[in-house]
Amino acid sequence: MTDHTAGREPELLTITEAAELLRAPVATLRYWRHLGTGPRSFRLGRRVLYRSDDLRAWVDAQHGHGCAGRS
Repeated sequence: MTDHTAGREPELLTITEAAELLRAPVATLRYWRHLGTGPRSFRLGRRVLYRSDDLRAWVDAQHGHGCAGRS
């Protein structure tokens, strides 16, 4: 039996893992979560988790916002 997840990024990331991926402090992700402006997240018990697809989509959306005003 082979492990299909070997070498792949996990689908669910903790806030610490998400912060590393975004190269932002954990406190910044907590602040964004408080404001409702950061990447989509959810609670599973006491843990805050992020889906890797949601992080990528949020980064892509931010990239689009930054380029909109440029010529």
